Amino acid sequence: RIGLVRNFHLPAERVFDAWLDPDALSGWMFGPGVRDERIVHLRNDPQVGGTFSFRVERGGMHIEHAGTYTAIERPRRVAFTWGAWAVGDAADTSSLVEVEIESRNDGCDLTLIHTMSAAWADHAARTEQGWRHMLEMMASALQPNDGAYGNLIAGDTIRFERLLPGPIERVWAYLTESDKRAL
Repeated sequence: RIGLVRNFHLPAERVFDAWLDPDALSGWMFGPGVRDERIVHLRNDPQVGGTFSFRVERGGMHIEHAGTYTAIERPRRVAFTWGAWAVGDAADTSSLVEVEIESRNDGCDLTLIHTMSAAWADHAARTEQGWRHMLEMMASALQPNDGAYGNLIAGDTIRFERLLPGPIERVWAYLTESDKRAL
């Protein structure tokens, strides 16, 4: 059994939603911004009894992460069975992951409990390290940008958002006309 607690300086609703939105998951749980892998698909049916299938290609191997939601109580609790295996191997979703989110004045506290079957006991330390890394990635992905830097949203993609003074036509002209960029 693994237990982790992480404080977020964000509203509980924002942290909760990051567990169910495939776009958010691709920024902190899976993908080239998290580790050396390519997302094959992120399929999600976020309702009690609904299933998810998150497949990645890592080191030339397709790895399936799948399970079934057992509880969804926005914004305080989400629980699901969990398994990870090489595609073609036998599926095993015998683990249970429970996420509790408690609102605080300055954000929220997230508690993650991962109960693994005895067959996976040898992988507990590596699993805990993986969850710690993903929660750090979640904090980075969800933190508001102060405008000084872009956000890495994939291994080869940075997203910049700026509020610029002036009409869109003038901004477009400065982006597309080389003589204006020289100023």
